[in-house]
This record gives sequence, structure tokens and C-alpha cells, in this order.
Amino acid sequence: MKSEVQELVDKGIMLPLMEEFYTIQGEGFHKGTAAYFIRVGGCDVGCHWCDVKESWNPDIHPPTQIEAIANNAAMYSKTIVITGGEPLMWDMNPLTSLLKEKGLDTHIETSGAYTLSGTWDWICLSPKKLKLPTPEVYQAANELKVIIYNKADFKFAEEQAAQVNDKCILYLQPEWSKRDTVIPLIVDYVMANPKWMVSLQTHKYLNIP
Repeated sequence: MKSEVQELVDKGIMLPLMEEFYTIQGEGFHKGTAAYFIRVGGCDVGCHWCDVKESWNPDIHPPTQIEAIANNAAMYSKTIVITGGEPLMWDMNPLTSLLKEKGLDTHIETSGAYTLSGTWDWICLSPKKLKLPTPEVYQAANELKVIIYNKADFKFAEEQAAQVNDKCILYLQPEWSKRDTVIPLIVDYVMANPKWMVSLQTHKYLNIP
């Protein structure tokens, strides 16, 4: 039998909160802009190069009332980025409803592997080979961000680009530990295929969270 807390988590009334912080968006279309990040625990996509593996197990992150999360967010920024883990493992409708009531812009960073829930001003889709996005996420994505770990990932990137909507902005981003190897490959690829743009984890170069 589920506990009362677990039932609230399942409904999106509470969420396993790993961390929340105010910083500069380091990646993709909104890089360089101030944003408040809400990192939700829980992910079963299992990328071997993931740099936040501590987010995978939701049980180690405290179930937190979404009212508290929304109130904290509203004190810092108009732009709220919900990330993970994989936030779409949980129902995002209750949290995004609270954030929109406060007049905030809602962004999500997701692998797209789960049903799309929530109200979003911006959807960053970062698909993973182990668990591909749902058709609805492909069509709703504002930007596609494919992580390049090796040469085979360029083929995967093109397969993903073929499925998003026509207005979706396309990014190739080097996996951080392989950046010295893959950045020259990405530069050459984008120059040969200018529908793509380069995304860098600029927050790591700036040494900020």
C-alpha cells in the first residue's frame, strides 16, 4: 500500500527535490541569461556519461511541497528551468500551474522519454539512445540538443532532427569529458551542415553551477 507522501508525489503535489539554485543558463538557446533551476530527482535513462548521476535515485531526495518550490523560485527569477534527472517521470502540471499563476516563464530540459506534462514556454529536448522521446515531445520541442560523445552520435543527431518540428532549433553539444576530442569534429560538422549550431556548457567554463 502506498504511503500518503508517495501518493502526493505520484500526483505531482510533492516532488523529489534534489536541488534548486539561481545561476546563469549555460547551454542552448538561452545561454548567458539568468534563471532559477529546479532539479528533480529520478531518472532511468542511464547515460553512462551523465554528470549528475546522483539525481537518478528519487528515493534519496526529499519529497517537497510544490508550493514551497514555486515560492522559492518566484523570489529569484522570471525564468524557471526544470531539469533532472528526468522531470517528466513526474506530473509537471501542478508545479507549472503554480509557476504560471506567479507570472513566471517555464522551461524544461528533458530526454522526452516520458509523456509530456506541464505548461511550457520553452522545451529543450535532449534525446538519449537508450530511451527515445515520445512523438508528442518531438513535435513540441523548441530546441533539440544532441550530446556528441563520439562520431556515431552525428548519425543519431540526424535521426532525431528528422523527427522534430520545422521551427525547432538544432544544437550539437560536446560531452564535457570528451570536449577536446569532439569539439573539432562538431565544428567541422556544423560548417558542413549549417542547419546545426554549436552548444557549449559555458557555465563550466565560467566555473559556476
